[in-house]
Amino acid sequence: MLFQVRMDVHLPVSMPTDQANQIKSVEKAYSQELQRQGKWRHIWRITGQYSNISIFDVESNEELHTILQGLPLYPYMKIEVMALNRHPSSVRDDDS
Repeated sequence: MLFQVRMDVHLPVSMPTDQANQIKSVEKAYSQELQRQGKWRHIWRITGQYSNISIFDVESNEELHTILQGLPLYPYMKIEVMALNRHPSSVRDDDS
């Protein structure tokens, strides 16, 4: 199942820089491992924002929910999820 996920990060201004950097470091490692596994297919930064648009390829809604809740930045995120389906007019064979 493919999902488009928008993640907007809102770290508290009062969070110490060292703590923020530690969370970001763990987040990066977690996300890169999911990318290597093929579950986190794409990630794009949204210019001018602390946000990204990502494409996930997972087995179920529950798996995506578990992955998102596992993000170290999850408590500081606003997340929007859209399920994606292959369009019948697509000329690509690898987009399902």
